[in-house]
Amino acid sequence: MAKVEINGLSKRFGDATAVDGLDLVVEEGEFLTLLGPSGCGKTTTLRCVAGLETPAEGDIHIGGECVVSAKRQLFTPPERRRLGMVFQSYALWPHMTVFGNVAYPLRMQRRSRSEIAQRVMEVLALVRLEDYAQRSPSQLSGGQQQRVALARAMAADPRLLLFDEPLSNLDTKLRGRMRDLLLRLHRSIGTTSIYVTHDQLEALTLSDRIVVMNDGRIEQTGSPQEIYTSPASRFVADFVGFENIHTGVVCGGWSQGYEARVGDLTIKFRHQGGLGTGESVTLAVRGCHIGIATEPRADHGEFAVVNHVYLGDQVEYALEGNGLRLIVRKAAPDGTLDSHIGSRLWARIPPEHIVGLKSP
Repeated sequence: MAKVEINGLSKRFGDATAVDGLDLVVEEGEFLTLLGPSGCGKTTTLRCVAGLETPAEGDIHIGGECVVSAKRQLFTPPERRRLGMVFQSYALWPHMTVFGNVAYPLRMQRRSRSEIAQRVMEVLALVRLEDYAQRSPSQLSGGQQQRVALARAMAADPRLLLFDEPLSNLDTKLRGRMRDLLLRLHRSIGTTSIYVTHDQLEALTLSDRIVVMNDGRIEQTGSPQEIYTSPASRFVADFVGFENIHTGVVCGGWSQGYEARVGDLTIKFRHQGGLGTGESVTLAVRGCHIGIATEPRADHGEFAVVNHVYLGDQVEYALEGNGLRLIVRKAAPDGTLDSHIGSRLWARIPPEHIVGLKSP
C-alpha cells in the first residue's frame, strides 16, 4: 500500500488543457474514484500517475517517493513505479496463455520459476480462474479476460492499483459481477487504488471517496453518500442524477431554511444559511423524492402529464405546470401505467429532499 500525493498537476495537449493545476491526496489503502464525463481529465490524471503521460507542471509522490517533478525534470519510468494497471481494453497478449499473461510482470522482475508458478496460481485463484491457466485469451469471455487483466495487475504485489474504466466493455450483468469481485478483492488485499469511471453506480458501490472532475479540475470530493445526497454545484447535481434542477429567487425564510420563488410556485427548502432575499438560488431534487397525488391537495401544485415512460419497476412521468417541468419517478403499479398523457396530477417537493445551491 502507498499514499499518493498530487500537487499542482497540469497536462496540456497542444492548446487544450486536459488537467489544470490539480491537487489530490489518496490515502494509504484507500479506494478512490475519479468520476466525470468524457474529456474531464480523469484518465489523463491516471495516466500521469502511471507514467504513461508526462505532465507539464506539478509533482507526484507515491509512497513518499517523488516519481514526477516537472520543475526538477524528474520522471520515473512506469516499470519502476511498482504499480499495476487494468485497462479498458484488457490489453492481453494473444500469443500467451492466461498463465503467461499473468506471469509476465513477474518474469520482468526476474523471479524464480517456482515463485512465479506459485504466485500466478495464487492470483488466478483470487479471481476464480485457476482452471483456465492454459487457455488462450481468445478462448475466454469478456468478463474472464478482464479478470485475467486484474490478476496480472495484482501479480507483482504492487503498492498501487490503477483502473481505467475497466468495466465499460462488459454487459450489465457482468459489470455487476465484476463490481462485486473488485470490492471483495479490495477488502481482502487493501491495496491503494485509483479507479476512473463515468459510471455513477460503479463509483458509489466501490469507493471510499469520490472525486468529481470537470474541465480538468475537481468539482467536489466526498464520500459516496455526500456526493449522492449533497452535491456542491449544479454540474455535480446534474452528473449524479438529479433530474430536476431549477433556478429561483429567495423570497423569505422559515424555521429550517428559506423559501424561493420558482416558476409560479413558492418552494421551501432546507439550508444552513448565507442566502439573502432576492438572491438567485438553484434547487435540485431527485424525481423519486417528489410526491404525487391524483386528487387536489392544499400543499401540492397542479401539473399536466406530458409524457410517461415505463422502466420496468418504475414509471417516469414528465409533468408541466406552474411554469415548471418536473421529472417524477414512481414504482410501477402492477407493471402498468396509472396515468395517461393529458391527465392531471398534483405534485409536492419535500423540503428535506431539496438541495439548495448558490447560483453561479
